[in-house]
Amino acid sequence: MPLLLALSTLWGGSYALIRVGVATIPPITLIAARTAIAGAILWGCALAQGLSVPRAPGLWRQFCAQAVLNSVVPFTLIAWAETRVPASVAAILNAMSPVFATLMTWLCVRHEPVTGRKLLGVVCGLSGVALVVGRSALGGWGGDLLPELAILAASGCYAMAAIYGRNFQGLSPLLPAAGSMACGAAMLIPASLLFDAPWRLRVSSASLSALLVLAVFSTALAYVIYFRLVQTLGSIGTTSQAFLRVPIGVALGALLLDESLPGTAWLGLIAVVAGVAMMTLPTTGAAPGESLSPRRGQRC
Repeated sequence: MPLLLALSTLWGGSYALIRVGVATIPPITLIAARTAIAGAILWGCALAQGLSVPRAPGLWRQFCAQAVLNSVVPFTLIAWAETRVPASVAAILNAMSPVFATLMTWLCVRHEPVTGRKLLGVVCGLSGVALVVGRSALGGWGGDLLPELAILAASGCYAMAAIYGRNFQGLSPLLPAAGSMACGAAMLIPASLLFDAPWRLRVSSASLSALLVLAVFSTALAYVIYFRLVQTLGSIGTTSQAFLRVPIGVALGALLLDESLPGTAWLGLIAVVAGVAMMTLPTTGAAPGESLSPRRGQRC
């Protein structure tokens, strides 16, 4: 339980850290640095465990595809969105990835059964999103609607990454994590140099500290804890961080950034958490270690 709470806090706190980071670091540069630092740490962990660097070109192409779905696109979308919306709103909307994974499973790949409880969870999750973004939708594209939709798009990317991650069965989980982070950094660093000219930036100490904490703790350390929990609690127990993370993210946004939510957003938070819980908590008679949602879907 302490490790599960630690993982929920690390991933829940990432939204507040991103909000502080993008204050003086452009989103692409922030995420390029995040993936580069986290990738280096994860490769260090992999090599320390005696794992060797894969040499198959096909596997590296899969790592690149996973990077696009699991870090390059969603990390950047969330970082850009948080230049305009509170971290607490990002935490709520980004919890929708299990909902999108369930819908994709039901409509497309059909590799897992979709139960009535999961479908009820989808309804709750979508209702929660409607409550959170409702006022923005009424205000049109000029308000917060576009960045909120960007966060939802990031959640969809995480859902696709979770499904695509089934291609890495049989590998140590550290390898696709480290490999995809390295590929993500290789894609983002040139974009950062081209668009942001990071050598000209005036980065505040607060943003730099947030970046380092985000990369070292909320990314690299969080992945290591995640893999440890999968081994000890099984994938079902580990997925419970999905709904623990949301209230932690909202609470940290309030404590660290003095954020507040309107009443409809609080109702949306409750609906989203309830929906995610319906899709991630084990059903009666579930086999030990059985995953009710794709195992490798990561979060911001």
